[in-house]
Amino acid sequence: MKARALAVLGTGSDVGKSLITAGLCRLFHRAGIKVAPFKAQNMSNNSFVTSDGKEIGRAQALQAQACGLDPDADMNPILMKPESDRSAQIVVQGKVWGKAEARTYFEQRGELARHVQESYDRLAGQYDVMIIEGAGSAAEMNLRNRDLANWSAVELADARVVLVADIDRGGVFAQVIGTLDLLASHERERVIGIIINKFRGDATLFDDGVRFIEQRTGLPVLGVVPMLRGLILDQEDAVDVESHRLAVFAKDRVNIAVVLLPRMSNFTDFNPLIAEHDVVVRYVATSADLDGADVIVIPGSKNTIDDLAYVRQSGMAEAISRYANDGVEIVGICGGYQMLGQSIADPDWVEAGGEVEGLGLLEVTTRLATIKTTQWVEGESLEIEPQRGLPIRGYWIHMGQTTRCGARCCFHVRPISCEAGQPGGGEKAGFDGTVNETGLIWGTYVHGVFDLPEFRRAWINRIRGRKALPPLTAAVSRGVSQSLGGQLDAWADHLQLHLRVMPLIQAVSTRF
Repeated sequence: MKARALAVLGTGSDVGKSLITAGLCRLFHRAGIKVAPFKAQNMSNNSFVTSDGKEIGRAQALQAQACGLDPDADMNPILMKPESDRSAQIVVQGKVWGKAEARTYFEQRGELARHVQESYDRLAGQYDVMIIEGAGSAAEMNLRNRDLANWSAVELADARVVLVADIDRGGVFAQVIGTLDLLASHERERVIGIIINKFRGDATLFDDGVRFIEQRTGLPVLGVVPMLRGLILDQEDAVDVESHRLAVFAKDRVNIAVVLLPRMSNFTDFNPLIAEHDVVVRYVATSADLDGADVIVIPGSKNTIDDLAYVRQSGMAEAISRYANDGVEIVGICGGYQMLGQSIADPDWVEAGGEVEGLGLLEVTTRLATIKTTQWVEGESLEIEPQRGLPIRGYWIHMGQTTRCGARCCFHVRPISCEAGQPGGGEKAGFDGTVNETGLIWGTYVHGVFDLPEFRRAWINRIRGRKALPPLTAAVSRGVSQSLGGQLDAWADHLQLHLRVMPLIQAVSTRF
């Protein structure tokens, strides 16, 4: 029997659809319902590698975790990874399908819709309930006939719909009423309730607002969800990065500056560091923002060559070299690792073609490749003291082969949980990354390199030692990791407290 479905659509982008979906997945799962997430089309450079080496949006991986499931490429059959304002790499059912500009992408709608239906049908045959996340606004009128993520997915699944609005940005009445008024009558009939998200202050002060919305729309407000401070969960968009733009560095903290690249990818690499109480993470867009940093990190990028040009044009390249000469630690992850090298060549026009000079801080060269490496790895630190021998675990997502010119490797690694014969295009099997002679400049392809607490704490303590601060025990970071592991349940508890969940369960479950 095909699963019943509930769709979480929004009045706009960043209203909280991803986290509401994850929270509902967790609540349904805790109610004993066999549930799975689905997002037909996702646009994000924040991605995740499944155990069989396929790529999906990070938000859908979180939602799968909420359901007690291993992430599956069918949960996000189309992932668009923007490379510029006009073009994106298209990943279909976990594998690179091609590159397209908006117009040519829309011309392929029929073929892409078939992939969406295949993925949905496979999942819907395995689970009792599907929770579908929409994209952007539920009333994108200019995209209605080309939509894959909202009403097209709703109708494919014959789903009931809950509408999420963001009161924090203002104009919540216009958001809700305007969105509903723009829906076709048959779409409007599918909406069973409204969630007002991101409320600050005393929610009883909005009681009149709830009554107005219910009287004006004829739909129940299922809850007013307060902003939950301190929540660290993987999200789809980098909007949350803005909250760390103004982070204040402190002398008694480890101060980490992460370069805010225009096409930054996998910003969730830094969530474990943000959660550490003795660490301050600041996302920086100018060389002046680097002042006071103990470590400068260049993160992953979906367009390494263009983002490297941005680093130069912004003046940060010169500043990073100056800080490196002064003994500040410099770290590159994935695309950032490639930037730290001597050169990046693109003979196959993976990005813009040609060859560019790198920042020259590591003795490596990179050649971009048409084959994408997507693989989980685990291993041990080799040359970064005092973390030698400590475990790491994470995943590769890159399109490039980096060659060391006599430099030392950072990590000994081995592939885990990947399909036999998974194509590779990156680091030689068995090793990853490069570190310079001082040990203070290093790069790696491993996303999630800071996830395991022992390596993370040893690395933070190394920086603390340079600042004459006493080390903290590994138990501190193990507690942080344990706390991060409980964030999903904390969020689900928060939703259960402020939402009427039973009407949602009853709308899609044959058990009630």
